[in-house]
Amino acid sequence: MVAAALIVDVVGSRRMPDREAAQRALDEALARLERDLPEAVVPVHPIVGDEMQGVFPDLDAALCATLLFQLALPDGVECRYGIGIGEVGEVPSASGGISDGPGWWAARSAIEDAETLADRALPAARVRVRAADESDRPVVRRANAYLAARDELVAAMSERTRRLTYGRCLGLTQRRLAEQEGITQSAVSQALTAAGAAGVVEGFRLLRG
Repeated sequence: MVAAALIVDVVGSRRMPDREAAQRALDEALARLERDLPEAVVPVHPIVGDEMQGVFPDLDAALCATLLFQLALPDGVECRYGIGIGEVGEVPSASGGISDGPGWWAARSAIEDAETLADRALPAARVRVRAADESDRPVVRRANAYLAARDELVAAMSERTRRLTYGRCLGLTQRRLAEQEGITQSAVSQALTAAGAAGVVEGFRLLRG
C-alpha cells in the first residue's frame, strides 16, 4: 500500500524534569489527534522508548496530523516528525507484525533530515518529508518549503496561542475560544494575529480540502 508513514520522536526526553507528566501529555495529544483527525490508516501510537508511528492515506493527511500534534503539546514537550511517502507493510513476526517498506525507510530518513536541519540552519525545524519514489520528489520539495515556514510560526507560539490555533483549525469561533480560555474575544484575536496563526489555519484548511 502506498501511503504516508509517520515516525515521531520525543525531543530531549532525557532532559525532561518529569518524564511521566510528559508521557501523559503525549498520550492526551494522541487521543485528541485520533478524535479530531480520524482518517489515519493506522493511528499514531507509541512503539518503543520515545518513538511513535502511524500511517495516513496521503501526504496531506499526514501534514495535518503533524500540525495538530504540534499544537496540542504543552510547553516543555516537543517532538520531531518524519513523513515518508511510499509502500508500507508488515513483516510477519512471532511477536506480531513488524512495520517495513520503502515508506518507513523514507520516514526514518526524513526525521534525520529534521534533526540535521534543526542543528544547523533552522533550529525550529520539526517536520520533514521524504519520498521513496523519484517521481514524488517535486511534491516533497514543495511540502518541505511549506513546513520550513510553518515550523517557524508554530515554534514561536505560546502554549495558549497553540491551543487557540488548534481550535481555529477545527473551526471553533473566536468567541467560543475566548469562553474556553476565560479571556476576551479581543484578546483571542490579538494573540492569533500577533502569532501569524491565520496563515497556519488557512494552510490546514487547504490541506483538508
